[in-house]
Amino acid sequence: MSAVRDNEAAQRYELDVDGQTAIAAYHREGDVVVFTHTKVPDALQGQGIASRLIAGALADVRAKGLKIEPLCAFVAAYVARHPEAANIAPR
Repeated sequence: MSAVRDNEAAQRYELDVDGQTAIAAYHREGDVVVFTHTKVPDALQGQGIASRLIAGALADVRAKGLKIEPLCAFVAAYVARHPEAANIAPR
């Protein structure tokens, strides 16, 4: 499994697993990363891929000194379950 990467040109975080790519789409509003959608390929469902993707994405957001707005239901649920993410969400 590779590392989570920010594909800024496509406005999404990506995680490659077994030749497939899970994504967390976003757009930027100033210093806020607005997460809009998370998609994990069907073959990878139920393996914790989305959680790993979002953990990596949030770590990158934090490292860049940005905040998030979790419009995506999965990202919102992840933040609710992980108090350590509270300092970057929501705005």
